[in-house]
Amino acid sequence: MVPLIQLWLPILLSAVIVFLVSSLIHMFSPWHRNDFGRVPDEERFRTTFASLAVPPGDYMVPRASGSAEMRTPEYAARLKQGPNLIMTVLPNGPFAMGKQLGQWFAYLVIVGIFAGYVAGRALTPEADSMEVVRFVGTAAFLAYVVALWQTSIWYGRAWSTTIKTSIDGLIYAVLTALTFCWLWPR
Repeated sequence: MVPLIQLWLPILLSAVIVFLVSSLIHMFSPWHRNDFGRVPDEERFRTTFASLAVPPGDYMVPRASGSAEMRTPEYAARLKQGPNLIMTVLPNGPFAMGKQLGQWFAYLVIVGIFAGYVAGRALTPEADSMEVVRFVGTAAFLAYVVALWQTSIWYGRAWSTTIKTSIDGLIYAVLTALTFCWLWPR
């Protein structure tokens, strides 16, 4: 067993490495350029939508008030007529990337803590390097990748976007595992 406190360096360094690599992937590669499509007649959509003054939040259209309404012919007609959508409305103004980047880094540290916890409970300081990679990589993969799949399953997110994000997560999991392997207490 390896106490979590002995894994503080690989936890923090793996978070920094994944943060930098994810920034490179998102800023300098075309990999995610087409993750979101453009609505037809965007100006008309924006004008119409703005007139509704929908506050920031998550919405579903049409949305039934309960399971009883979901079984009504009126609700079925609304579904058939469309549009059917799930959307997130963001606050107006420029994106404040500082907040999201801070949250992303905190998330990376949390993934490192859990991956380190799992590996530290399963392995000893004398553990084989491949065992460290296996335990840390599996735990990190679960956090970075598998948790994303439900957005395509339940909310209709394009599987192509989820697959691309899953590949990103696989890269992050490998980087996390290799960092822990390199800095595993011996």
